[in-house]
Amino acid sequence: MKSAGKNKKRKKKNSQILAVTYLFVALFLAMMGYTCHYAITHQQELINNSYNGRQELLIAQNMRGSIYAAGGQVLAETQVDEDGNEVRVYPYDNLFAHVVGYASNGKFGIEAESNYYLINSNAKLADKVANDLAGEKYPGDSVYTTLDVDVQKVAYQSLGVYKGAIIVSEPATGRIIAMVSKPDFNPNEIEVIWDELIEDSESTVLLNRVTQGLYPPGSTFKIVTALEYIRENPDTYNNYTYQCSGRFTTGADVINCYHGMAHGGEGFSKSFAKSCNASFANIGMKLDRRRFGNTLDSLLFNQKLNVNFSYNKSKLIIDENTSDSEIIQAAIGQGTTQITPLHLNMITCAIANHGVLMKPYLVDCVKNIDGNIIKQYNPDTYKRLMSEEEAATLNGLMQEVVISGTGTKLSGLSYTAAGKTGSAEYSSVKTDSHAWFTGFAPAENPEVCVTIIIEGAGSGGDYAVPIAKRIFDEYFGL
Repeated sequence: MKSAGKNKKRKKKNSQILAVTYLFVALFLAMMGYTCHYAITHQQELINNSYNGRQELLIAQNMRGSIYAAGGQVLAETQVDEDGNEVRVYPYDNLFAHVVGYASNGKFGIEAESNYYLINSNAKLADKVANDLAGEKYPGDSVYTTLDVDVQKVAYQSLGVYKGAIIVSEPATGRIIAMVSKPDFNPNEIEVIWDELIEDSESTVLLNRVTQGLYPPGSTFKIVTALEYIRENPDTYNNYTYQCSGRFTTGADVINCYHGMAHGGEGFSKSFAKSCNASFANIGMKLDRRRFGNTLDSLLFNQKLNVNFSYNKSKLIIDENTSDSEIIQAAIGQGTTQITPLHLNMITCAIANHGVLMKPYLVDCVKNIDGNIIKQYNPDTYKRLMSEEEAATLNGLMQEVVISGTGTKLSGLSYTAAGKTGSAEYSSVKTDSHAWFTGFAPAENPEVCVTIIIEGAGSGGDYAVPIAKRIFDEYFGL
């Protein structure tokens, strides 16, 4: 009987050991499967990792590929000097500094995002053999961007000596056709100026203000406030009226209109067109703060963006705990509100595209040395940010800005335009403000979106709108 009991215990113990063994084998196989799957689906990230030795092997084997504009102009290429050294050359100097970036002292811009393709070669086997026999590197694959040289030039020159940022995109596709950030640098000199830039803790030259610059949006944020009011009052928002005396007061808090201007009696559309701070502070006080927070979520605030380049998240929290002081500031794009020009451009593109946001992208395709397409990027829907009806209403409000409001420098042209200006205070000195504009053209069937910020310039209508006009003119070939 004792022997039978021992055998029973032994069998039970063996079965437990087998169960544990099978469990660890299953876990090991699962880990192997996950590792293989991750390696396949994250191949670019793994190769781009500075700790991956395979990147160095590819660099030693392949000549870094070129970067081209949409029109075929060379934006970056590798040349070999008289001593046989490889030199990365940027023919347009500062013009595409932040968007194309640089490939030494670390990598930045398209040079970083497309590094995987630029250091790989899909040349024909026969050509590779010929290169081997000649003792030469294989030609790397080339990246063709969505950037338009002429539009980029106009945007760059229009910004002039000001600090700021401009992004130009196509709302129906998400293609980015221009991206300018100032102050800038010459990527041909990056190795020479690198130490000086890094040692200067105050320098923001390397910052791409389009994607990484966080600013108070000022009155351009009234697009968001207006959308929330429309959502809460879909049938009655046009019945809104307000008598503007040039300021709005609640408790100890006062919101002034720009330069204290009294707009008089106004409805919803005029409040938006004239960019009346007092009226929008009044609107802010009427909003359901929890629902306003949900609208911010729907418009991608405080969230990661699904884009293939470096960026910062726009920031604003509104909920049931938001105070009256905070809500009236937020309603006019001040207070703690921070947004990137990229994000504001995305919201504007969604309005122009009937509420649907297309994923912004900078690379059109990758080709090998023979011109064969290795990778093609196509327009891709990001998500619907608002209903078609809401987008149409906002489009109409933005058209009125150009017809009778703060954007009249865009009226009376051979094309129609719509937009929103902004003058965003950024310091304790009330006269200090950034000049904003975001909008699109033609208004009735938008083809191009432009978002501009000029740091410290003042009025968006006076400084940003004329730049938008020059960019629209160039885009439409005027």
